[in-house]
Amino acid sequence: MRCWYISKDLLINENIKSSEIRVVDENGDLGVMKLEDALRLASERELDLVEISPMAKPPVCKIMNYGKFKYEKQKKEKEAKKRQKTEELKEIRLSVKIDSGDLENKMGQVKKFISNGSKVKISMRLRGRESQYSDLGFKVLNDFCDSCSDFASVLKRPNLDGRQLSAIISPISLKN
Repeated sequence: MRCWYISKDLLINENIKSSEIRVVDENGDLGVMKLEDALRLASERELDLVEISPMAKPPVCKIMNYGKFKYEKQKKEKEAKKRQKTEELKEIRLSVKIDSGDLENKMGQVKKFISNGSKVKISMRLRGRESQYSDLGFKVLNDFCDSCSDFASVLKRPNLDGRQLSAIISPISLKN
């Protein structure tokens, strides 16, 4: 008999503390029996006795191959992680005095990020006296967001937070 912990709460084989347990297997319920009888039944089948519901009265234990169970669980978690789509937030920084050539370059970067399915945060730090003329920063940021409207949607319109202006755009399919 193998003795492992499934997790912090679930016990296996001799580590089960209850004297009477409800036993189930792949075919269904075998009824309430003493722990020694259940362990003997599991060892006859060359399987493990696993406590799956410790809070039930009496606790529920299942006769199963724990190694196979653990392997399949890891396999399912790996597949779920593989299918899980991680959403990235990329950032592009602009300045109030940006030239049209630089703006086109930044637009190309944004198109690349959007085509990869990432959201893009467009930020602008207002330095020195630029903070007194934040309307110029808003104009640059709004024009940039409007020029992105054919391939992206604006999730968060430009807003001022301290000395930082920022907006968030995403691919059109992610629009909420």
